[in-house]
Amino acid sequence: MSKQYRPASRTGLCLNTAAHAVRAALVLGLCANAALAQSAAPGTPLPRVEITGSAIRQIESETPLPVQVVTREDIEKAGVTTAAELMTRISANVGGLTDGVSINVGGDQRGLNSANLRGIGTSSTLVLLNGRRMANFASPGDDAGVDLNNIPAAAIARVEVLMDGASALYGTDAIGGVINFITRKDFRGIELNAYRGGTDEGGAGKRAGTISAGIGNIGQDGYNLFAVFDWQGTDALRSSQRSFIPELRIPERLGHLLSGFTSPANIRLTSAQRDHLQETGFLLNGRPITNRLINLSIPNCSPPANLYLPAGTGGVDACTYDYMGDTELYPKSNKQNFLSRGVLKLDANNQLYAEVALSRSRTNYVGSSARVTGYIDASRVPALANAGLETLEDDDVQGELELRMRLTEAGNRTSELTSESQRYVLGLTGTMAGWDYDVGLNHSVNVVKDKDMHGYVLYNELLEGIAGGLINPFGPSGPEGRALIDRIQVNDVVRHSKGTMDSVDFKASRAVLALGGGDLALAVGGEMRRERTDFTPSALLMSDNINNDAAPEGGKATSDRRRVAAVFGELQAPFTKQWQGQLSARYDHYQHVGGALSPKVGVSWTPVKSVMLRGSAGRGFRAPSMTDLYRPTVYSSTATLPDPVYCATVDNNFADCANNWDTRRYSNADLKPERSKQFSLGAVLEPGKHVTASIDYWNIRRTDLISELGDDVILGNLAKYGNLVHRDEDDYIDYIELHKENRGAQVARGIDLMVDVHGVDTAIGRFGGRLTGTYVLKSKVQTGPGDPFISNLGRFVTDMVVQRWRHTVSFDWERGPLSASLSNTFSSGYDDQNSAINIDDGSVVAANRVASYSLWDLSGAWEVNKAWKVRAGVQNLADKSPPYSNQAYYFISGYDPTYTDPRGRRFYASVNYVFK
Repeated sequence: MSKQYRPASRTGLCLNTAAHAVRAALVLGLCANAALAQSAAPGTPLPRVEITGSAIRQIESETPLPVQVVTREDIEKAGVTTAAELMTRISANVGGLTDGVSINVGGDQRGLNSANLRGIGTSSTLVLLNGRRMANFASPGDDAGVDLNNIPAAAIARVEVLMDGASALYGTDAIGGVINFITRKDFRGIELNAYRGGTDEGGAGKRAGTISAGIGNIGQDGYNLFAVFDWQGTDALRSSQRSFIPELRIPERLGHLLSGFTSPANIRLTSAQRDHLQETGFLLNGRPITNRLINLSIPNCSPPANLYLPAGTGGVDACTYDYMGDTELYPKSNKQNFLSRGVLKLDANNQLYAEVALSRSRTNYVGSSARVTGYIDASRVPALANAGLETLEDDDVQGELELRMRLTEAGNRTSELTSESQRYVLGLTGTMAGWDYDVGLNHSVNVVKDKDMHGYVLYNELLEGIAGGLINPFGPSGPEGRALIDRIQVNDVVRHSKGTMDSVDFKASRAVLALGGGDLALAVGGEMRRERTDFTPSALLMSDNINNDAAPEGGKATSDRRRVAAVFGELQAPFTKQWQGQLSARYDHYQHVGGALSPKVGVSWTPVKSVMLRGSAGRGFRAPSMTDLYRPTVYSSTATLPDPVYCATVDNNFADCANNWDTRRYSNADLKPERSKQFSLGAVLEPGKHVTASIDYWNIRRTDLISELGDDVILGNLAKYGNLVHRDEDDYIDYIELHKENRGAQVARGIDLMVDVHGVDTAIGRFGGRLTGTYVLKSKVQTGPGDPFISNLGRFVTDMVVQRWRHTVSFDWERGPLSASLSNTFSSGYDDQNSAINIDDGSVVAANRVASYSLWDLSGAWEVNKAWKVRAGVQNLADKSPPYSNQAYYFISGYDPTYTDPRGRRFYASVNYVFK
């Protein structure tokens, strides 16, 4: 490679570490050792260090594996303060979970912030802290992965993203890639940082503070001890605080996604009641009724939350509730992280080290006010008291009216999610008998507490209050009714989950013999791990008496555990100065699941200093998670879907035969591991001393995919899957079974591109620029053996879309104590979900193509002196709003929350003080 990668040029390399990110395996710890490299006398051996993707220590790496590196300086320039925010800047990260996505009421795994490389799943993206595992997010759900809230963001020195599956080295859940968060390891002095951010339209303000302190020089004192404490607080953002929400025209465009539970309450008539009122000439709003859902207040409906929207869910005879005008878009949160690391020098070649990482993230998720299905005697409703409904013999309870009401007097439904993490590592590292070794004990715990804290009420007592007249479904309740609502409010930790991981691991490497390009190096290692998950629903939850929070099937706490053992080996062979090979293999064995061997081979060729070609190929497998195997049954419902059986009896009128059908989602203790094959081909080019570029093609194929059949797939192929649809005596759908099974396959392939221009000196300062992008060629899933593949590339399918092109580009300038950075993140447009059905008139939502999404950020910094540094910036400079989407999967309607940001233009400033 060209000379900027040689020791004499390390300073420039450190200033542009992220730019060289996708270069084959940048040295782990490169910037930390740059000064040492510069000061070393000619001929002095440079320190050998590790790289993500290899267990062998070396001076420089020309391995076949592409690694993207983000330095602390890059994080500061971007103005991000959390690991989850940082991951949105990685172009290969698609569909990761964030606080915005988690906004819902009763949804799965609220509070989890996750990464998802290549869009093939959180469960297939391995997240490490200093090269070791952390306990996964404990709350049972579809995603098994580390909660990024548990990463101590303030302590991050850099992040290394291995853009290639690495099951052969790291384990089964590294099919999509590895994200290694690397913290500071040798800090001395005191560093203070204060951060304040706000938004242009209000809401979602942020405050953060960091204290870092360290003492001891390993070389001189024989020890180093440092600690970092970070605190952040973020304010909530309500939909009423954003002007783009009305501009989306959700009631006009997506009325069928809104709610038929309103205040004043809608009345759901039985068929006999509707027919009787039609026959007796009952008029509503001056016209005979046509539907079973009516509201006596139309056309007024108590706006602005409750609308008369004939094309909405309420239809022409009732009201529709616009929950998007009465919810939060971004949650209030409070996060604390503490990291401490100590190193003790035992002798010239060996060190004892210990790490403690503690974190707590508390997030309040606020949705709309409670939905209530209540009942009242018709005699209590003046307009219907004398309508003769009590005489109808076809009704189960004569004269009883079913209510679809919104309990606004109880306030918005609010859940408090607390994710707490503890991680303790004790290790020994050094050199012994010619071997570089590292051995460590790791105890990691994640605890999740899900608390219903407001807006949830006791259901039986609520029904009694409605039936007895204390609670008024059609207007304000009296003092006794309001007192009853206050008394039956739930404030209870309804779900308590705990995940524990204990492990011991070791690795050792050494040179074996000399080859033409250097030493043949061998590495061996192993790991023994014990995993345990505990899920404890509260007694109140299991009583099934919380309105809008149903008890999980099974009715008991669960506790599951398993043991995992693994061994691996790696050979690195520099055959010549131009050719280098890498061969690795890992065998993992999971208790109750079985084991598999994951081999990998890679090669790099450097024909001239300015060109390197690289390639790798390997196999992998992912064992099913504990949740996949043992999660309690979950009750949920589908999006609005037609039932072909019922539709055939009503001339395919979706107004009658489409519904949100009940589902029951089951785990499967007999799941097999997923299998994968992946390979990559790429090149790194340095056409000049100021330019570096790389391009890498990647290809991943998974089989025995662990997934559920989509409910839409089941209803679309009843000849094959009709046994999963349970019907009542009238052949109406009772519920649909959704099972975790090994089904079908998944294919993903694409190209990663990096172009970096650095160190361009001019009369007005030094300039640089960097582009990292991912162009996806194919992304498709086969939902079952023999079924056709379904592509989600540039098309929203079921729960997400994979955009064809995503990039981050930045332009940097520095002159003396001043510096500035302008950056852009971009996601290409795609075909919308285009499948939602209006059950009032049977129409399907108008087709839409979601526009591309582009955000520009600007920041500047001033190094006042060696101790003080000030930075200020603007994020979303052009105040870009999320583009309109008709997706019906997420609680949030009108846009896709998985990759957009509702906060709008944001301003921030930070002050940093260092004392050494």
